[in-house]
Amino acid sequence: MSILDIADDLWTGARRIEDTHPFSLSGEAEEVTDGVAFVPAFANVAAIATDDGLTLVDTGSPPFAQHIHTTLRRWNSTRLHTAVFSHGHIDHVFGVAPFEEEASERGWAAPRVVAHERLPARFDRYVLTAGYNEVINQRQFGLPDLRWPREYRYPDETYADATLLQVGGLDLHLTHCRGETDDHTYTWVPERRLLCCGDLFIWASPNAGNPQKVQRYPREWAAGLRTMAGLGAEIMLPGHGVPVVGADRIRQALTDSADLLDHLHDETVAMMNAGARLDEIVHTVRGPQHLLERPYLRPVYDEPEFVVRNVWRLYGGWWDGDPAHLKPAPAATLAGELASLAGGAGRLADRALEVLEAGDDRLAGHLAELAWQAAPGDAAVAAVRAQVFTTRAAHEASTMAQGVFGWAARESAAESP
Repeated sequence: MSILDIADDLWTGARRIEDTHPFSLSGEAEEVTDGVAFVPAFANVAAIATDDGLTLVDTGSPPFAQHIHTTLRRWNSTRLHTAVFSHGHIDHVFGVAPFEEEASERGWAAPRVVAHERLPARFDRYVLTAGYNEVINQRQFGLPDLRWPREYRYPDETYADATLLQVGGLDLHLTHCRGETDDHTYTWVPERRLLCCGDLFIWASPNAGNPQKVQRYPREWAAGLRTMAGLGAEIMLPGHGVPVVGADRIRQALTDSADLLDHLHDETVAMMNAGARLDEIVHTVRGPQHLLERPYLRPVYDEPEFVVRNVWRLYGGWWDGDPAHLKPAPAATLAGELASLAGGAGRLADRALEVLEAGDDRLAGHLAELAWQAAPGDAAVAAVRAQVFTTRAAHEASTMAQGVFGWAARESAAESP
């Protein structure tokens, strides 16, 4: 089945997005419109043929770099002229090397790389915090052997707000949009009616709240989505997931995504302005159900609840409004005190199982974590924590929640008898 057939099935509901996760796709290069190929490869690659050679929008991740080069060469044998990085996440920027090696071997001019001016600072930060990024991505994706890169291919050219690239007689309009990242670029090719949107649209609820990553910008993201919706694109190639074909579908997908982000942003800010604490806001603000039911807005990667927290962080800082949390006691000290009042860590663990059985996953998580912090060497308590968070992971739809809960379960399982 072609990638465009899969895309149509997802749009019409013949195929569930939960069964075709936007981060699970991989395959060969397919021509999706004249002179444009699409490579699904965890992070997708768009290839545009011009009279001066290929232009790529994104280049893939380290494990897929050679595959992307090989499959594109079966489609088009001309040199890589330009690569555009839609943003600096590592799954989008590690596919240039095979093309540079090829250029050197064949005596071609080396490809140029173009990105937003904030992207080099992202790479600098990734080098500075390589260990931290290694840990959080191991946890997020459940990949204990994942190694975070320490070296990067920096861009040859950068731009600030917008720029026009001309490659082989083709105009490529690059526009900056703070959204999932502060260095995001979307690429508009009017002659082909082609929009390459990076991760500003990914066939999932927007990744605007990732709990382990740096700040995201939902309000500006929504504005960018609305601008893209007005371009009149006939084919949209996202950074993850499948293409969207047809002007009406593209406009709807982008506008719905903007509506969801605006709703979460505005409702959160309204409660902040009324003096609400973060806890109240998180348990009050919800995404509109009719939007979350769209096949391209299902919370299979990030979640609206996490977006609410990110809006708070953007405007309100790290304190959640609870005075006890401003200068708290060590977590283990509090856990020990509560365990003592409850009759021991074992009693907290037993109660965690009781409320888990009653269907309150959230409260069970609190109690199991308190029991484990109060008695970290107790194998029976560790076994309860493993059971609770295994169940929590199984009940979650988003990659983010599954990753954290699965990590906690594995951590305690290693301590259990």
